[in-house]
Amino acid sequence: MSHADKTSPKPLTPFEGSDFRTLIDERMASRGAHPFLIWEPFEGEGRTWTYADFGDGVRRFAAGLQERGVRPADRVLVHLDNCPEAVIAWLGCAYAGAVAVSTNTRSSTDELAYFASHSGAVGAITQPRFAAMVKAAAPSLAWLAVTGTDCGAAAGPDVAGFEPFAAISADPAQLIERPHDPMAPFGIQYTSGTTARPKAVLWTHANALWGARLSAMHEDLRPEDVHLVHLPLFHTNAQIYSVAAALWVGATVVVQPRFSASRFWPVSVKHGCTWTSMVPFCVRALLTQPRPAHHSYRFWGSGVCAPATDAHFGVRTIGWWGMTETITHGTIGSAHLANAPMSMGRPSQAYAIHVLDDDGQPVAPGETGNLHVGGQRGVSLFLEYAGDPAATAAAFRDDGLFITGDRVRLGHDGFLYFSDRAKDMLKVGGENVAASEIERVIALVEGVAEVAVVGRKHPMLDEVPVAFVIPHAGTGQALAERILSACKAQLAGFKHPHDIRLVESLPRSTLEKVAKNQLRALLADSP
Repeated sequence: MSHADKTSPKPLTPFEGSDFRTLIDERMASRGAHPFLIWEPFEGEGRTWTYADFGDGVRRFAAGLQERGVRPADRVLVHLDNCPEAVIAWLGCAYAGAVAVSTNTRSSTDELAYFASHSGAVGAITQPRFAAMVKAAAPSLAWLAVTGTDCGAAAGPDVAGFEPFAAISADPAQLIERPHDPMAPFGIQYTSGTTARPKAVLWTHANALWGARLSAMHEDLRPEDVHLVHLPLFHTNAQIYSVAAALWVGATVVVQPRFSASRFWPVSVKHGCTWTSMVPFCVRALLTQPRPAHHSYRFWGSGVCAPATDAHFGVRTIGWWGMTETITHGTIGSAHLANAPMSMGRPSQAYAIHVLDDDGQPVAPGETGNLHVGGQRGVSLFLEYAGDPAATAAAFRDDGLFITGDRVRLGHDGFLYFSDRAKDMLKVGGENVAASEIERVIALVEGVAEVAVVGRKHPMLDEVPVAFVIPHAGTGQALAERILSACKAQLAGFKHPHDIRLVESLPRSTLEKVAKNQLRALLADSP
């Protein structure tokens, strides 16, 4: 074999001989007495876990999983709203070598059944309000554990007969030794794409450590920082940008059940919060609330740098862009230098960022092109779409660049500006929604001949789904009600169409494809 025929050796990762256990154990040793997790429920008592407390809880949970027969690489469904158990379960699975499948709690029974079946989950962890639904969606699970409260609120009688979350606990000394392998599977999130079903983004331990380290660096996080977590813990933002990043530097996280405009400032002031992530909905909601005379925030993180609202809130917002597939921010504003207002920052030094035209050539300053990301699979980029090699292959160009599907403008100032999102993707109140997911459900409703879903601008949610439907001949007006009923049964609430328009035809482009740009223009012109 010639030298040219040899396969190129894989580079070392920055995390050789380590995994997420390594980080947890190190923080227990170095920051043991420092607060890590502060729980601020809307109901019930709050609580604080030091790094030592939290590490012990994670290790006991991992031992409890092992006691139930969960083995390394087994998948465990984690279907929880924000609560301490969500953090313990997520990282406890990783500590045990299991793979946490963190799912959106707004999912329908049909969606949850797909997640459980597709991932091959062996067990599940949820809370009282979802217990019956999880059991119905995944009746073949070996076990189902339920938290004692609904994020602090008292549980009802419907939890009788379920194993309590607290029972997943055993002596950490019984944990079986295994290698600290950075390429071992860490977690799965199901993310919307342009296919009919969400794709299972699989991270390795190296991915999670990469996200923690890079997020902490991008955000200029320090051990004395206090990071408020109000976005959902089943998403990358809260998991990596907030919790993992804080863990990396030994900082503190304050966890709330969800975003609350009325509670945001009192909790922030009470704990001296210095960092939080925002989405546009949260910012708009806070504009209706009184501002405190003083607060401790150094930064907010959001999709754009330096929005006009910074002056109102007395904060500095760092803009960023990232995806579940990129683990952390592919573009980022500077924590130390001035940023271009409304930009998504500059390319992160940790990624190869390309803005290319449709012929694959770099765009000139001032032009808009397709955003592609270069990195190392399983480290700076996700490992694969689990169980879908075809989708994994289609996500990368022949040269290895990840195809984001987003379009951005390269500014003359060197900053990047978001232009439009991936084809057929909607952004509904911070949630990514594939139009094809909604179309898949509507197309199966009796009486529907064809359907096209697009987004309509919304003052609070960014945009909402609108369905244009061609009915079969003779179908009555009750079709719209049947469509909505089907969507309610099979889709999360934020995916439900806000308007169902029965039409005789749909605008067409080349090859008879639906011209969705014309439908969007029609909605923009509508009152």
